[in-house]
Amino acid sequence: MILSGKQFLRIVLFVFLSFSLTQSWAQKGWEAGVWLGTAYYFGDLNTSYDLGEPRPAGGVIARYNFNNRICFKLGGGYGIVSGDDARSNNPFEKARNLSFRSEVFDVSGQIEVNFLPYVHGSRSEFFTPYVFTGFSAFSFNPTAELDGTRYNLRELGTEGQFKGEEYYGVSGSFVYGGGFKIDVSKDWSLNFELGARAAFTDYIDDVSTVYPDKKDLLRTRGEVAAALSDRSIMIPGVDSSQLGKEGSQRGNSSNKDNLVFIQIGIVRYFGNLACPKP
Repeated sequence: MILSGKQFLRIVLFVFLSFSLTQSWAQKGWEAGVWLGTAYYFGDLNTSYDLGEPRPAGGVIARYNFNNRICFKLGGGYGIVSGDDARSNNPFEKARNLSFRSEVFDVSGQIEVNFLPYVHGSRSEFFTPYVFTGFSAFSFNPTAELDGTRYNLRELGTEGQFKGEEYYGVSGSFVYGGGFKIDVSKDWSLNFELGARAAFTDYIDDVSTVYPDKKDLLRTRGEVAAALSDRSIMIPGVDSSQLGKEGSQRGNSSNKDNLVFIQIGIVRYFGNLACPKP
């Protein structure tokens, strides 16, 4: 079962409040590090949650420990994401034949909750699973290749956007996920994490609504825009009369796009330990 963003937020808040009412050895201070991993995209050009095309990703994190349960984390990440109708098992999507690739730059702030007491340097409390939630801002720029040349799709208005009224290349997202952290020494730890971004935009892939008037697009944007707007091909069993037709479905605007980062990080702790106040 996949939790919705609201359900996940309720769980994290419940755990946060439960732990904040307990008193334990404090562990205050900053830790910082780097991570490497993979990035995935889920949306109109990957509706089946295909994991067969992992793309590289990496970034930095800084975490402030309020105690051994609650942390505030800042993150910055870079990744490449892509989607391709050719990989779909859906005949309509195969016939639609769209694809994209985009670089993503992401910055986020998150509340992180440890399930177990976690103390750097401890012989018994040196690991824990954790969950987190927060928000991020990210930039994206979907591109596609045509005749050996890669084009920026946003500026072509492939769904009939007027010049100057294209969708923004910066958006926000609701962040949620979980991970596992374990000490490798008194100061250093490894973090294994899966984090999802439920984006506030449906245009990470440049696909959201309907096909535009092809003649109008050709006149206002040119041949490249018209060609990249409709790349449909004939597929047996698919009614090709609706593909590329003005006003017919190109994407599903009711479902926003999602990003997922799977990462392994190494983090150094700069804080200190202190007893709780009575």
